[in-house]
Amino acid sequence: MLYTSRLKEILLRKKLVTKKSLDLYEAAARKEKLSLETYLLQKKILSEENLYKTAAEYLKLPFVDLKDKIIRKDILFLVPEVIAGTHKIIAFEKKDDALKLAVINPDDIQTFEFIGRKNEIAPEIFITTPVMLEEALKQYRLSLSAEFKKITEQPVKEEDKKKLQELAENLPIVRIVDSLLEHAIFEGASDIHIEPSEKELTVRYRVDGILHKVMTLPKAIHPGITARIKILSNLKIDEHRLPQDGRFKIETKDYRFSVRVSVLPIFDGEKIVMRLLNETNVALTLEQLGILPGPLEIVKRNIKRPHGIILATGPTGSGKTTTLYSILGILNKPEVNISTIEDPVEYKMQGVNQSQVNSKIGFTFAGGLRSLLRQDPNIIMVGEIRDNETADIAVHASLTGHLVLSTLHTNDAPTTLPRLSDMGVPPFLIAFTTNMIIAQRLTRKLCPECKQSYKLDKEALTELGKLYNIEDIIKSLQKFKYLKNKDSLRTVNFYRAAGCAKCRNTGYKGRLGLYEIMEITQPIKELIHKKADAIQIAEAAKQGGMITLVLDGFIKALSGQTSLEEIIRVTKE
Repeated sequence: MLYTSRLKEILLRKKLVTKKSLDLYEAAARKEKLSLETYLLQKKILSEENLYKTAAEYLKLPFVDLKDKIIRKDILFLVPEVIAGTHKIIAFEKKDDALKLAVINPDDIQTFEFIGRKNEIAPEIFITTPVMLEEALKQYRLSLSAEFKKITEQPVKEEDKKKLQELAENLPIVRIVDSLLEHAIFEGASDIHIEPSEKELTVRYRVDGILHKVMTLPKAIHPGITARIKILSNLKIDEHRLPQDGRFKIETKDYRFSVRVSVLPIFDGEKIVMRLLNETNVALTLEQLGILPGPLEIVKRNIKRPHGIILATGPTGSGKTTTLYSILGILNKPEVNISTIEDPVEYKMQGVNQSQVNSKIGFTFAGGLRSLLRQDPNIIMVGEIRDNETADIAVHASLTGHLVLSTLHTNDAPTTLPRLSDMGVPPFLIAFTTNMIIAQRLTRKLCPECKQSYKLDKEALTELGKLYNIEDIIKSLQKFKYLKNKDSLRTVNFYRAAGCAKCRNTGYKGRLGLYEIMEITQPIKELIHKKADAIQIAEAAKQGGMITLVLDGFIKALSGQTSLEEIIRVTKE
């Protein structure tokens, strides 16, 4: 599908429609919640072939008619099926100096370059129509079906280890697994989910925190894919009743990834989740994480303290570990000894002694933390405080002159203090040892290429008022100078997702942190001593100038970094 602004340009320049007609068509398309292109084709205002031939002529690109074109299998598979299907690209011919690609979106330059690099040959772009391309894509199914037929002719018994090994090494199986991994890396996915159902196998990627369905495969190849991933992860291929965890690495000249594998038996087979960890990533700076200038000063001040506890809190997948690694990156100097105990070690850091828990042999957070204290550390990072014993050792480590960083599962910063108390840590020790608590969420960033500004109407403001205390938010935004005193939420611009080729039509690209940073000041220490609840602590923190998670979200929505829909999703789910 052509990018909307490009389509309008082509229609007007090539005089396929008048400006007045185009405005009417666009308004009608919006009303029917259709894209402009879909509307024009559905209403037969233009024919698909005429539109794409005109687009090719305007863009000075050749047009290719794929009707009845048989593509050689070796050329077809130069573009993996997942990339071909998702990005609507197909390789149809190869010369010595160029690989001919038929596309419907000529703006997807990043994908063309990726295909060129992968095959070490220059891509040559041709325009085709969506219908022709969809018909050509069926050739993947025909090619794979013939190869799958060979695999499925002889049913594999679960206990037949040799057959499973052969299945895992079968060319189409190897090709599919390699393509799934390669495409996930290209799309920036953090996880790959392979889920069997009664009749098919569904593959989903988690991109920017949201799961997207990318393809459906025949159920017959499930044993082969499972066996292939188990062999890569050094797991037992003939074990189908127990969960298994493993790891493997993917390395090319462009990237290096560690893949964490979890296999779980479910009713229709074995579900596989693969977590992709980029080992070439360097720790982000605190500014890159999205911490606002005021809270940033609090963080910098507290990480310079020689002892005490710094806690990052939030649900699973909210970026807590990334925040702690960023802090470690600042603290990592030759004159200090930094040791960590993690589950698992997600990023390797030069100059940091990292160890991984192993519950099978009794190496727990608590046991590992005790051992670390005998290693003469200055700074300790504990992956997570899960129980009373770990909490107790962490607190005592901070009392004896160590700076301790850890994570905890609570919804906001003030709730963390009563949670430590519930774990059996005496209030006077919590007040004395805790320096700072960072609560956080991850929100998707709006794509800078296509985001649209708008103003809230009365109805939208009423809906927001059902979720948040709008009056309180306005006062806080004015207090921190993010809103002028004469302004209200109806007079300023917010931004919404639109969708374009650069963001795969999602409207979002990348992620950004929302932060609530609470420094343990004297008034808060006094409340801890009095065993105050989270509401009282939160009120005192706000009076002391703490920016809450929701307020941080509104500030970032006002600046166009994210949308109000995203703020609601991550703070109200």
